[in-house]
Amino acid sequence: MPRVPEQHAGSAQQTRLSTERTISSIPRADRYEAAGESECPALHEKTAEDKWIYPSEQMFFNAMKRKNWNPSEPDMKTVVPIHNVVNEMCWKQILEWESYHQAQCGSPKLLRFEGKAKDLTPKARLRSLIGFQRPFDRHDWTVDRCGKPVRYVIDFYEGRRDPQNPDKPSFFLDVRPALTAEGAWDRTRRFFGL
Repeated sequence: MPRVPEQHAGSAQQTRLSTERTISSIPRADRYEAAGESECPALHEKTAEDKWIYPSEQMFFNAMKRKNWNPSEPDMKTVVPIHNVVNEMCWKQILEWESYHQAQCGSPKLLRFEGKAKDLTPKARLRSLIGFQRPFDRHDWTVDRCGKPVRYVIDFYEGRRDPQNPDKPSFFLDVRPALTAEGAWDRTRRFFGL
């Protein structure tokens, strides 16, 4: 995304999209500039609560156009809230992993994130080789654990449809620490319930 939030409608755009943005519950680390930048610097705007700010419908639409997707203007009213809810779910799951490190840091913050839709994680690649569906997206989120950057890997899968409500979107998130020595230990502790 560009440095300044792109809130302008394109020349071929038919519908006026909202430029209102929502403040997330995700705390933003102060040191994002020194540590590197997310793929969306527009989210770095400072808020009183020092939280990340989600893109508006117009920003989301413009970002999809830039990435050569074929977004539908009317879909933005649905897509943007889903995007926000999914990100909140990611953060909640990251906090579950971070609870292993509560003694060393009680207030982790999101430092940066990066979309890697075309890069399969080793786990996703292995799962797809044995017949499971491939994720439709992947993100790497870096958390500031009180001065220590810690990377998390998130695979996004389409979930099972509810037969009672087949139009309702369903997602499965596979959130886990990156496979470093510490990340492997955290995964082992969770697997064995330690």
